[in-house]
Amino acid sequence: MIPFKIIYADFKRLWGGTLILTLLIAAAVAFSMVVNLQERALREGSARAADRFDLIVGAAGSETQLVLSSVFLQPSLLPLLPHHYLDELKQNPLVESASPLAFGDSYKGMPIIGTDDDLLRDRDIQYGNDSQNHKNSVFGSDYGAVVGAATGLVVGDKVTPIHGQVGSEGAHQHEAVNYIVTGVLPTSGDAWDKAILVSITAVWAVHGAEEHESHADDEIHHHGGDVSVVVVKPKSIAGAYQLRSQYRTGESLAVFPGEVLTRLYGTLGDARQVLSLMAIGTQILVLIAILMVIVVHLEQRQRQFGALRAFGAPQRGIVALIWCGLMLMMSIGIVLGVGIGYLVTLWISQSISSLYGIKLPVTIQPEDGLLIATIWSVIGVVLLLPAILVYRHSPAQALKTV
Repeated sequence: MIPFKIIYADFKRLWGGTLILTLLIAAAVAFSMVVNLQERALREGSARAADRFDLIVGAAGSETQLVLSSVFLQPSLLPLLPHHYLDELKQNPLVESASPLAFGDSYKGMPIIGTDDDLLRDRDIQYGNDSQNHKNSVFGSDYGAVVGAATGLVVGDKVTPIHGQVGSEGAHQHEAVNYIVTGVLPTSGDAWDKAILVSITAVWAVHGAEEHESHADDEIHHHGGDVSVVVVKPKSIAGAYQLRSQYRTGESLAVFPGEVLTRLYGTLGDARQVLSLMAIGTQILVLIAILMVIVVHLEQRQRQFGALRAFGAPQRGIVALIWCGLMLMMSIGIVLGVGIGYLVTLWISQSISSLYGIKLPVTIQPEDGLLIATIWSVIGVVLLLPAILVYRHSPAQALKTV
């Protein structure tokens, strides 16, 4: 039977050292948990966001930037794709639907995106009392707007677009234009929850009189009918690969968002491996520090163990007493580390979600349990060493220890 009263008394008497050891192991475990949980949350969250985009076509440039701008709505000066590409894709027999995206305007920091009905036709849009007006168009009118669930806008609100981002050079308000919110999209858990979607013909009309503007010393040319991106839904997988090959030219670029993200995951995985090695190194250093403190701690208790041995306490019982006390301390630290790591990951994920609108699911998986069990087992084996080392002195020598 484990003498928990003795263990509790030792904890109470040596509470300072007990607290330090517990916090050390908690910090090491929390570091490992954050690395594992955050990497998985980023991977799963970004993959979910890209699920709705089979193939995207834009002007030649960076694949990564094309995906970040179209899937995650990160502000960027994408080169425009000539209108004839949109027409070709809409008429292509391999294409089920092709929806244009036009970026550039914003409202209170939220992107205003020009598109067409095909992009939103299958979405469960919540309209106001004038739902009859949406039979011919999801927008309800030429300057109607369908907004994401996280925009804070409701049906009937007015939206005055700003060209560019507030505070950036060249940004200006289109004072003569007001979009009227006619519908609200359901929550999707990605950056599009903060998007304001309007008819692309309205965007072309708004910019029709502005053939060019200066923005941050770069020239942006607004050609009526040109688009930033075309979101393509192929009829088949084989057709998707044919389209990607067909539109990877010197002027255009076609990519599978999932494929680009896979390469990014590779980079993220490399970073995770580095952090994991750092976590392992940290744990080894913490374990060494813990062992040093434990040795000092046990040296101070030599008289206690010597007395127990002198009164006939069996070796197995004393080793069990020492090991159980140390393991209880370490187990509390592991539990604290798991809890702290989980909470820190939640905080990081919520911060990223508030900044970029991507919902990052934080979950504990079986492999996390395996990691925790491995840490616990390794510590359990290592802690046998100081427990056994108590017997390097005879009971008489232990009792003489000051």
